Amino acid sequence: MGSLLRGEEMCLAQLFLQSGSAYDCIVELGELGLVEFRDLNPNVNAFQRKHVNEIKKCEEMERILGKNTSIFDTVCHFISGLIKRTKIEAFERMLWRVCKGYTILSYAEVEEYLEDPDTGEPTRSVVFLISYWGDQIGQKVKKICDCYHCHLYPYPSTNEERNDVVEGLRTRIQDLHTVLHRTEDYLKQVLMKASESVYTWVVQVKKMKAIYYILNLCSFDVTNKCLIAEVWCPVNDIPTLRRALEEGSRKSGATVPSFVNRIPTNDTPPTQIRTNKFTSGFQNIVDAYGVGNYREVNPAPFTIITFPFLFAVMFGDLGHGVIMALFALWMVLYENNRKLKNTRNEIWNTFFEGRYIILMMGLFSIYTGLIYNDCFSKSLNIFGSGWNVTAMFRAQVGNRFLTLDPNVTGVFNGPYPLGIDPIWNLATNRLTFLNSYKMKMSVILGVIHMSFGVILSTYNHSHFRKKHNLYLVFLPELLFLLCLFGYLVFMIFYKWLVFTAKDSREAPSILIHFINMFLMQGDGVQPLYPGQIGLQVFLVVVAVLSVPVLLLGKPVYLYWLHNGGHRPGLYRVRIFICLLPDTFDFADEFLHQAIHTIEYCLGCVSNTASYLRLWALSLAHAQLSEVLWTMVMRVGLRMDTSLGILFLVPVFGLFAVLTVSILLVMEGLSAFLHALRLHWVEFQNKFYSGTGVKFCPFSFSLLPSSFEQYGLL
Repeated sequence: MGSLLRGEEMCLAQLFLQSGSAYDCIVELGELGLVEFRDLNPNVNAFQRKHVNEIKKCEEMERILGKNTSIFDTVCHFISGLIKRTKIEAFERMLWRVCKGYTILSYAEVEEYLEDPDTGEPTRSVVFLISYWGDQIGQKVKKICDCYHCHLYPYPSTNEERNDVVEGLRTRIQDLHTVLHRTEDYLKQVLMKASESVYTWVVQVKKMKAIYYILNLCSFDVTNKCLIAEVWCPVNDIPTLRRALEEGSRKSGATVPSFVNRIPTNDTPPTQIRTNKFTSGFQNIVDAYGVGNYREVNPAPFTIITFPFLFAVMFGDLGHGVIMALFALWMVLYENNRKLKNTRNEIWNTFFEGRYIILMMGLFSIYTGLIYNDCFSKSLNIFGSGWNVTAMFRAQVGNRFLTLDPNVTGVFNGPYPLGIDPIWNLATNRLTFLNSYKMKMSVILGVIHMSFGVILSTYNHSHFRKKHNLYLVFLPELLFLLCLFGYLVFMIFYKWLVFTAKDSREAPSILIHFINMFLMQGDGVQPLYPGQIGLQVFLVVVAVLSVPVLLLGKPVYLYWLHNGGHRPGLYRVRIFICLLPDTFDFADEFLHQAIHTIEYCLGCVSNTASYLRLWALSLAHAQLSEVLWTMVMRVGLRMDTSLGILFLVPVFGLFAVLTVSILLVMEGLSAFLHALRLHWVEFQNKFYSGTGVKFCPFSFSLLPSSFEQYGLL
C-alpha cells in the first residue's frame, strides 16, 4: 500500500561490469527487470557505437527467421517461363531486390536454339521456375516477367505433335508428382522439426539485440577492461541487484566480480509504482492524465473506490449493474484463457484489460440501484411501502392521479428501510422529488470529493518539507472552499433535518439564501436559523480574505527567506534554503501563484457546478430505461390474446438487445467518461501535478511475443 500511495523510493547507482561478464550480468538484469539504464554516450551517433555490428547481425537474423516462419502459414505458388540468356542475371538480381528474398529462382539453359517470337531470330534461352509466397509477391513477380519479355513454352502445330507432347507430359507429370510428394513429405518433417525451435530462436535473437543495445549505453573506464553503467533502481531492490550481478559473474567464470555502487544525484528520479492485476487498471486511469512526480501522492488507491462509486451514481440501476458485474466476473474467472487475452480486436482488449474496473462499477451500480430502488425502471417492494395509499384516495376523491402528500393524515407511516420507497414509482410528483434529491446529493458528493482532494495535498507539503504551504496554500484553499460551498452543504442538511413535512411549504429556498450570502442581503427573506445573516457575513469575509493570502503569502514568504529574513532559527532555514533553486525570481513565483489562485477560486465555482452531471446523467439513464420499458416490454406484456406468449419472445429479444447496446454500452461509456473527467479535473488537480517520468526497467518480459512487432528498440 505504501508503494501504491507514494511510489517506490528510487536511487541512482553505478554498475561496474567486467568486460568478460558484462553480457551475462545484463542477461540476469533483463530476466529480473529491476533497473532502468541511462545513456552515458548521448553525443555518440547510433552508427558509431561499439556493438552496432552485433545489432545489425541480430536484425538480419530476425529478418531471416521472420521470413522463414511465413512458410508455415502460407501456400507456395509457382511461375514458369522462358527468358533470353543475356537477361537472366539482371532478372535474378531484380527479383532479389524487389521481393527481398521471398522468392526462390531455379533455371536451366535450353540446349537448342529457340526462335524469338518477336524477331524470328534463333536465340539462346533459359527456362526458369519461380517459387513465391503471398499474393503481393506474386503480382510483383508477374510485373518483372513482363518487363523482361518472358515467354511461355512454344505450342505444337499438329495434332500428332500435340498428342505426343501431352502423352510425354503426362508421364513426366506422374513422375514429378511422385518426386514432389516424397519431397513434400520430407520438407514437412524438416519444417515441423524446425518449427519446434523457431520461436525460441526468435526470442533469443531479440534478447541478444536488446543486450547489445544496453551495452551501447555503457561507457568504458580508462583501462578499457571494465564497463560502467548508470541505472535507476528502487532502493528495496538493491540487494536483489547485487545478487543478480554476482550470479552473472559466476556464470561467466569471471575472476573479478561485478558490483554496484550508489551515487548521489540532484536529478529527479523516475516514478515507480508497483501494481497487481487488480490495481493496474485504476493506475492506468491516473497515468492517462499524467505520470505522478517522484514520491507524489498517487490518486490510484482512492480512485479504486471513488471512480466506480461516481460512475454508479450516474448509472445506478440494479438490473443493469447485475448484468455488468456478471460480464466482468466471467472475464475475471477466465482471465488466464489465451483465446480471451491474445486477440487482435482492440475494443475487446480494452474491455478485458479493464475487467476489474468493470466489476467494481457493476457492484457499485447494484448498490446505488438499491438506493434508487430502480431495476429496469421498476421499483422493488421488498420491505413494504411506508405510505398508505387508501387515505390519499379518500382525500383526493375523483382524482385518478396519485400525488404523495405526507401531510394527509394516515398517509405516511415511516421511512423505507433501504433506499427510496417504491410508491414513488407510481406518484405524479415522482420526477420533482427525484430532481430535488439527486441535485442536492450531487452537490454534497462534489464538495466532499473536492475537499478530500485538498486535504490530500497536505501529504505532499509535509513529505517535500514545504510546511509553509500548509499555512499559505492549503489553509486558505480549504477555508475558501468550505466557507462557501461547505456552507451550502450545511444548509442542505439543516433544511432536511429541521423542516418537517408540515412546515415544508414555508421552508425558505436554499438557492435564494446562497445568492443573498454573496450580495450581503437578507431583508425580506425568512431566515433558516437565528443569526444566519451574521454567520454568512463572517464566512464571506473569511473566504474573501483567504484569496490574497493564497495569492501573496507564498511568494512573499519565499522572497523574505531568500533575502536574509532567516536570522532566527538559522539552522532550520538553511536546510530549507537548500531546497530552493539557486536563483529565486519573485516575478516568476508571483505569476505562477497568481495563475494557481485564479484557477482554484474560479474552479471551485465551476467544479461544484460540474458535479451536477451526477444528477443529470442519473435522471437521463432512468428516463431512457423507462422509455425502453414503456415502448418495448409493455407492448408485449399487454397482449392478452393466445399469441401473446409467442409475441413476447421476439419482444424480449429486442428489449435485451436495446438494453445492452443503449443502456449498458452507450450509457455506460458516457458515465465512464464523465466519471473520468470528475477525477482528472475536479479531484486530481487539487493535489496531483502529473508531470513526472515513468520508470521503464530493462526487462525481457517487455519484448513482443509476435514476429511482426518489435517495440523495445
